[in-house]
Amino acid sequence: MTYEEMNKYIKENIKCPNCGKSNFTDLREFDLMFKTYRGTISDQKMEIYLRPETCQGEYINFQNVLRTAREKLPYTIAQVGKSFRNEVTPGNFLFRTIEFEQMELQTFCKPGEDEAIFNFNKEQSMKFLTDLGVNPDNLRFKDHDKLVFYVSAAIDIQYNFPTGWDELWGIHNRTNYDLTQHSKFSGKDLSYLDPETNEKYIPYILETAAGVGRMMLVFLCDALKKETLDDGSIRDVLKLHPALAPYKVAVLPLIKKIHSEKAKEVYDKLNNYFMCTMDDSSSIGKRYRRQDAIGTPFCITIDDTTLENGLVTIRDRNTMEQITMNIDDIPYYVIEKTMF
Repeated sequence: MTYEEMNKYIKENIKCPNCGKSNFTDLREFDLMFKTYRGTISDQKMEIYLRPETCQGEYINFQNVLRTAREKLPYTIAQVGKSFRNEVTPGNFLFRTIEFEQMELQTFCKPGEDEAIFNFNKEQSMKFLTDLGVNPDNLRFKDHDKLVFYVSAAIDIQYNFPTGWDELWGIHNRTNYDLTQHSKFSGKDLSYLDPETNEKYIPYILETAAGVGRMMLVFLCDALKKETLDDGSIRDVLKLHPALAPYKVAVLPLIKKIHSEKAKEVYDKLNNYFMCTMDDSSSIGKRYRRQDAIGTPFCITIDDTTLENGLVTIRDRNTMEQITMNIDDIPYYVIEKTMF
């Protein structure tokens, strides 16, 4: 139908179920991409668009990467970058923004190998999240109800956000459509010559893509806990996987005037291995709570014993258990505990 035919059909056939009227707004075309112009002379500018997704560059440069990396299929390009969408209704927190960061993997493979890689991507994507501490009960696979014409399989990983289930991660089998279209309109042959079989074909593309903002929100929502302690007090604790924690260790001098110099020495030593912070204000209990709230996995207390024989007290964020160890052993202990 033309726009005129659709407008006429709506006015004649679609009525309000309550009042029976048909005074709908005429059809309007929405532009979901950001349009801009390139060129220094006003009447000779070229119309261009900000990219709505990041994958186009990987497809266009498929053969360049293949050649310079000296790879064979299947191989994967990983990318992080900004995308821009002219959302009709922006503002739903991190779920409908006009500028956002995307992470993705594009795997190029031989036709026939795509199904196995698609299933592998599904399993590994879910494993990535659970290995980093996300509660499996808050995750689920959701098949697409309708497939885009060029996709043979599509599934999302959804997370149970405080607002309900929503998409976190998309996993798609895009077949050979993208490279076929780029070849068609650019005139550049993007087929692959298999060195083992001497067969020439357009590779299939297996895509896994996730938003950086949504991923960050998942880890924060899943890690933030309120715990009731034995004395009846409530502690806020961010139980991030240690690999994700901004600081791995907080160095805390027990008494500022007495232990700060030694604490600074320990801080400088550990900062060569991983991100650390040092906090010497307020009581030791308040400092523990402060580090619990920002997700620091380990707190190291410097006291008189440290000055005398080099032993420190190291406290675990999750269990609040404390052990003593030599300063020289701390890097090995923390690195082992924070590895992904």
